[in-house]
Amino acid sequence: MRVLSTIFLALSAPRSRGCHAFQSSRQNVRGRFASVQRGAISLGSTTLAPEEVLERVFEQDSRPIILFDGVCNLCNSAVNLALDWDPSGKLRFAALQSKVGQNLLQAHDRDANDISSIVFVTPKGAYTKSDAILGITQELNPLPFVPLKPLALAGQYMVPQILRDAVYDGVANNRYSIMGKRDECRFDADGEFDDRFVDDNLAEG
Repeated sequence: MRVLSTIFLALSAPRSRGCHAFQSSRQNVRGRFASVQRGAISLGSTTLAPEEVLERVFEQDSRPIILFDGVCNLCNSAVNLALDWDPSGKLRFAALQSKVGQNLLQAHDRDANDISSIVFVTPKGAYTKSDAILGITQELNPLPFVPLKPLALAGQYMVPQILRDAVYDGVANNRYSIMGKRDECRFDADGEFDDRFVDDNLAEG
């Protein structure tokens, strides 16, 4: 259960008030950040309904999507970890602050600006807090022939959700004070992981 606990802490998303514009820098970790123009996260230019965006993102690609806090230092490191532990590419990613992220939140009856929890979005529904962590963990395979799905299932059935969520909230609410945050929003990938990050243009008409 120690491995599962480590992943739980790493993927927990903290609270934030949004992203700020920043200058693109090639010194960012592993080159997986893209510059954000001021106002790029606004929904003002979105012409599609949230339900239409939801249909679009799964129309030709059924892979689940992890919505993560784009300014959280630990969350961005966790995305790198998930990329490494998902060699077959079963998961996709999008920042909660992106247009796609905000629309997916609304499509599942959450506020567009609610980034209090990581969200695991599948064609069948969306999961938050500890359920999201366990759903993601089931898809990870850090070592050949050592899938984490059995550990995730054990955690789901052996630990009550109220307790799991309490641990999640305790970590999430203090994440910035522990790990800090950046004035950068991670919206896209650069290079070999392009197909792992959802194209934000899917939220446009």
